[in-house]
Amino acid sequence: MSAILTQPTGAAHTRIYAYGAARGENAVPNDDIIEPINSSDEWIRQRTGIVTRVRAGADTDAIDLASDAAAEAIQRSGVAPEQIDAVIVATISNPKQTPSVSAIVADRVGANPAAAYDLNAACAGFAYGVAQADALIRAGAAHYAVVIGTEKLSDIVDPTDRSISFLLGDGAGAAVIGPSDTPGIGPTVWGSDGSKSDAVGMNHTLTEFRDGAAPWPTLRQEGPTVFRWAVWEMVKVAREAIEKAGITVDDLAAFVPHQANMRIIDEFAKQLKLPESVVIGRDIETTGNTSAASIPLATHRLLEEHPNLSGGLALQIGFGAGLVFGAQVVVLP
Repeated sequence: MSAILTQPTGAAHTRIYAYGAARGENAVPNDDIIEPINSSDEWIRQRTGIVTRVRAGADTDAIDLASDAAAEAIQRSGVAPEQIDAVIVATISNPKQTPSVSAIVADRVGANPAAAYDLNAACAGFAYGVAQADALIRAGAAHYAVVIGTEKLSDIVDPTDRSISFLLGDGAGAAVIGPSDTPGIGPTVWGSDGSKSDAVGMNHTLTEFRDGAAPWPTLRQEGPTVFRWAVWEMVKVAREAIEKAGITVDDLAAFVPHQANMRIIDEFAKQLKLPESVVIGRDIETTGNTSAASIPLATHRLLEEHPNLSGGLALQIGFGAGLVFGAQVVVLP
């Protein structure tokens, strides 16, 4: 008779326990960046809604930002660091190809020997991480997880590029996820459209840079293409996430989209026909676009400014390079 393997099962439900945040130390107003792109404060505000963005100093990297955000989330969660058994970091700006940001962060926050890995899903990274943490805990592969989105995009931006450079900021946001008596994380709607991968991404490879065939790789985008895709296609994804969660827009307390562009956020809200009671994350105005960090940073700020949102339902949706996307409804801690 063949031996029968033991296959673990975990908690029936999960929820987010707490958020943490870390932003770049330096505020960079529009006036500081308009000369290299031959633009104006008015042009940037009208096109993006950004007044200023935060950027980290030369001695701060994505690992430092992630560690600070994770430490706050763990402290607020009431979960002891040594109980965290999975650390998932979403980032496109690890200063090294390896080791992972996650392994270093796990050690810094006292979570050794937690499972740790990085994922690259650009601006959808945090939503991907939440989906994976939820699945790992319900499968019994982890009990508590910390999911982090962290970016130092100022390291991979060309200050003379008018397509994206003025949008980008630095920061990290984190969430502790664990078991729950009731459902706290709805089904994730996620996917990609690699046929449009040239619409936003790095303009060169590290190999080309090494061989002297190209300058340092930086982020570029086709703004109109990304705008149309985000507004028309991602609204469908948001609606599907709401439907799969078994709720309606009237049940939402908050809407936290990726902080790509204020015009996209406003059009999103219009297309979804959100009630006036829904609080919308607009962290981009003073933080900028922080890619994988933008959803947890915006949520952290909403909860600081509107503590009454605790216990309410929030729709979060990320979308970005690749063109990858992820959305889910969560109960706010």
